[in-house]
Amino acid sequence: MLTLQTSTGQRDCSGTTRRDFLRVGTLGIGGLTLSSFLEEKAHASSSSMDYVRNKSVVLLYLSGGASHIETFNPNMGAPSPYRSLTGEVSTTLPGVTFGGTFPRLAKHAHEMAVVRSFTHPIGGHEQAHVHVLSGGTDPKGDGKNGFSIGSAYSRLRGANHEKTGLSTYQLLTSPEIDGQYRKELGRIKKGSWPGTFGTQYGPHHYETSGILGYTDPSLGNSNKNKSGSSKTGLAADMQLNLPEGRLQDRRHLLGVIDQLRRDTDASGHLEATDVFSQRAYDLLTGGAAEAFDLSREDPRLVESYDTSAMRIGHKVFRKSTLGHQMLMARRLVEAGAGFVTVHSAGWDMHADNNNPPMVKGMNMLGTTLDKALDAFLTDLSNRGLSEDVLLVVTGDFGRTPTVNRKGGRDHWARLGTLAFAGGGLPMGQIIGSADKRNGEPASEPVDPAMMMGTILHTLFDIGKLRVARGLTADMAGFVNGLRPIPSLV
Repeated sequence: MLTLQTSTGQRDCSGTTRRDFLRVGTLGIGGLTLSSFLEEKAHASSSSMDYVRNKSVVLLYLSGGASHIETFNPNMGAPSPYRSLTGEVSTTLPGVTFGGTFPRLAKHAHEMAVVRSFTHPIGGHEQAHVHVLSGGTDPKGDGKNGFSIGSAYSRLRGANHEKTGLSTYQLLTSPEIDGQYRKELGRIKKGSWPGTFGTQYGPHHYETSGILGYTDPSLGNSNKNKSGSSKTGLAADMQLNLPEGRLQDRRHLLGVIDQLRRDTDASGHLEATDVFSQRAYDLLTGGAAEAFDLSREDPRLVESYDTSAMRIGHKVFRKSTLGHQMLMARRLVEAGAGFVTVHSAGWDMHADNNNPPMVKGMNMLGTTLDKALDAFLTDLSNRGLSEDVLLVVTGDFGRTPTVNRKGGRDHWARLGTLAFAGGGLPMGQIIGSADKRNGEPASEPVDPAMMMGTILHTLFDIGKLRVARGLTADMAGFVNGLRPIPSLV
């Protein structure tokens, strides 16, 4: 069922809350109507939310710890093992190369900003996920302090989009069948937590499966939901539980009642009611739920994103859904989601019993990532959205500059993967540098707090946010402490 917030409980900076819900079947006589809800939200937005920029963030999280060497700093001038095991490819930036599995992405280098001095102190997966995804607000990564970056944005912008009702913060994952991948799935959920803000500011978690009609039998689920529809997840949840004819009847009744209200209203406050009633009806009959329905896309575009021909895993394999997760991320930001985290598991390339060696792992996941990001960045450009959407690519940490005896790299937090694209920020640059061994920053380090500062400076007019009404003392202190990466502001 479609659910909407009312006005009790913990408030965000717009003065609204999320966790008191109204079901579609109860909207109407004697209560808050969906149209009046949208009208109130739009009024609040226009009067008090001018610090929110018309920008969105897609955070692609490479969990397991993507090698900074085989991704964006191949370091081929150094002796082995301090250079990329997959070689390098030239990019559109003179003198800059990417790892050898990124020939498509290399063509977008002029649209990107790659950080080669990203570092933090935590070398364990569980804690590093939390530390990075919290932007360092949890210093130890034990989940006892701080909050995720997405939750901070949701708290400051509001938990739902003021027009579509779509959750501000989205987490896109896929069902995982490989044991190691399932561990990473659990870790991304843990790291996406809202902390002391409360669950209303956590992400809406959408799990893609059986997407666009192809279902991997190894996932053990069908394209059909309980009602027999081919829609899954939110697209199914938001389907009306009554026939179209009955909805039309209820809409007619509501129209009659609204006409009576208009006849007795002399204040002029209902002038915009028709607009918001139509918007509410559109939401019920399609609206935000359509963002989760990829069958509405041009099949040729869907094919450009499609990574299903690539099978991922270590002990057990499934078709990759990363490309279509990225397509869904684009649809969600168009529908009003301001912060979308996309999960890509399997980057823990130790070459042990649970993980592949570097070359095998990068030929699998690196190739998948290359196609998905090429399609995403091309799609944004074709739609004129490159300036409005900031892509952030990172993970829990990097990999050791040395290679173990089985051909893998181990945990290494002193340098990690971080890259940006779009968002109206100055692109076409390399930020920072690593030492000759590719193991330590050789320039001013960039940490998760600076990553978060860059993201939130993109999403907000920080000057206006600092003086916004409804900002608590704690949140004001947090906002005042945000430090972006200097060359990106």
